[in-house]
Amino acid sequence: MPGGIEIKTRDEIAYMREASLIVYEVLDELTRAVAPGVTLEELDSIAERETVRRGGVCAFKGLYGFPKNICISVNEQVVHGIPTRRKLVEGDLLKLDYGVIKHGYYGDSARTVAVGKVSPDASRLLEETRVALEKGIAAMVPGNRISDIGSAIEAHVSPFGYGIVRDYVGHGIGKKLHEEPQVPNYGLSLWSRGQPNPRMRPGMVLAIEPMINLGTHEVDTLPDGWTVVTRDGKLSSHWEHTIAVTENGPQVLTRP
Repeated sequence: MPGGIEIKTRDEIAYMREASLIVYEVLDELTRAVAPGVTLEELDSIAERETVRRGGVCAFKGLYGFPKNICISVNEQVVHGIPTRRKLVEGDLLKLDYGVIKHGYYGDSARTVAVGKVSPDASRLLEETRVALEKGIAAMVPGNRISDIGSAIEAHVSPFGYGIVRDYVGHGIGKKLHEEPQVPNYGLSLWSRGQPNPRMRPGMVLAIEPMINLGTHEVDTLPDGWTVVTRDGKLSSHWEHTIAVTENGPQVLTRP
């Protein structure tokens, strides 16, 4: 456990893989259900139903007091949105962030979904955030440092002029949803002084999750105490996977 970071065994990673594949399948079900007129609460109900059907437990409900099964954030909402009776409309940019527990281990993933036809700016933000996640994942090889993940993400999105959210970061994951280390989505130039920057080694499992804004990096939290929004009201995109570091490179657990 170097620096408080849990190193998982092959068996533990296999358990996490089971939880993670449920997350993937549920997010696929939700993506198919997304359409104008569908409410956020309806999507929340689908997440619960499909998780229970697969033998998993919704990881977010009750965690830190969160009241629903899944975090759903729309347009300028970045993360941690609480599902309500709000109906989706054509052009919305929808963020689905979901976690599952199975065998006592967590899987965690997020994706951004276009509701019908969205603006060119929204479409590009969605796609470049997804690509940024893949760039970060590619940096997850033994011997690289945690900062190499954020550097790869930052290098991809910076040319577009996007804002990288700094108040929320990726994280280790295992028997707890949030474990060490923290994984910022930006390079060393923005790191806090003294922030740990360990080398990656086989058995580390990380949830990498770039949160990228069309405008500035600045965010605020709404009075509900949960929903994080862009300060300038511009769109945000969020993608996430749970990934194991192996001797052969990164293994993405939250996709087939």
